[in-house]
Amino acid sequence: MLQLQLLSSPPLTPQTVNLNSISNPKLFPSFSSLNSSQTRSFKFNPLSKPSKFSLKCRQSEYFDQKQRFNDSSSSSSPSSLGLPARFYVGHSIYKGKAALTVEPRAPEFVPLDSGAFKISREGFVLLQFAPAAGVRQYDWSRKQVFSLSVTEIGTLISLGMRESCEFFHDPFKGKSDEGKVRKVLKVEPLPDGSGHFFNLGVQNKLLNVDENVYIPITRGEFTVLKSAFSFILPYLLGWHAFANSTKPDDTSRANNANPRYGGDYEWSR
Repeated sequence: MLQLQLLSSPPLTPQTVNLNSISNPKLFPSFSSLNSSQTRSFKFNPLSKPSKFSLKCRQSEYFDQKQRFNDSSSSSSPSSLGLPARFYVGHSIYKGKAALTVEPRAPEFVPLDSGAFKISREGFVLLQFAPAAGVRQYDWSRKQVFSLSVTEIGTLISLGMRESCEFFHDPFKGKSDEGKVRKVLKVEPLPDGSGHFFNLGVQNKLLNVDENVYIPITRGEFTVLKSAFSFILPYLLGWHAFANSTKPDDTSRANNANPRYGGDYEWSR
């Protein structure tokens, strides 16, 4: 808020001062930016006590509101609330007949009464196969998915260039619709030994779907997949959460509290 105090020592008659003259930069350059839509004139009596008047700029209200909005927006962001940032990653391979996308899925934990957490579901790697719909075009509305468990991932990691494997899934196993959906993923070497075929067959009697999608994976592409699988495997098991929660002080307290705990117990017998 801008305040202006007017003082006058010589006796003068009451006058009217026009703010249009104040806005003249030649006479009052400091008031040249005042909004012309505000009050234009006021009266004062120099014989009375010094009077005060204030001029409020509407522009300041705009900046105040904008600042409050920015503060509220920043305070509600995940980083300011202490929430961990989420990242979504994946790797795709595009070929003439189909496309393959590989995405990891994190494990799930449940809280215990002690305040700790226990893994309730291991993570997995989701394979998504989409058939080609044209040149460099793929119909993702017809995609078929296959979830690789940690054991199946280990099988692929250890697979040699001349070796093959096969995985069978029934999403409704143990339920009333068991046998109505069958998924078979075959990984077989190419005839010339330059890579592997990934062949996914899906039979869904509930939706009347019988589809087969295959895509050739070169040796280099297969090496990339195996390297990514090897890296993500401990995270799918949830072991990173255990490693991050382990501290030297906690380990020493556990050893002191229970002498049977720790790897050195075997050597101290």
